[in-house]
Amino acid sequence: MKAEGYSNWIGTWKQGSGSISTKTTTVNQQPFSYASRFQGAPGANPEELLAAALAGCFNQALANNLGMIGLEANSVITRVEIDVVQNEHDSPSILGSHITVEAKVPGASSEQFAECAERARANCAISRILKCSITMSATLKG
Repeated sequence: MKAEGYSNWIGTWKQGSGSISTKTTTVNQQPFSYASRFQGAPGANPEELLAAALAGCFNQALANNLGMIGLEANSVITRVEIDVVQNEHDSPSILGSHITVEAKVPGASSEQFAECAERARANCAISRILKCSITMSATLKG
């Protein structure tokens, strides 16, 4: 399988604009610009898509790890924050990311959950391609 993403761009970096799409059209020509990426203006941005990709990948890896020890989650809610800064040359850099996960897993001990979450953080496919620090807060709920 090959996942495909597409983007087009017209104009300069700060005044231009473009769109982001996926082959499946799940994301279909979503507009983005310098302002949507770095100034909070409406529109898509690549780092937000990366955060969503890491959250989804992590959730599946966590479910897999839980299943390996005979457990099944009733719910897993994951938020990923990607830390983006611009350096002294006005060039964007990703400094790191942080995963926050809360899960309901009947029968799981805190230790089992922590071990499964850590394996998911370290080994999901998206985590493995990122070279930045990926920290995590994991909470097992009632």
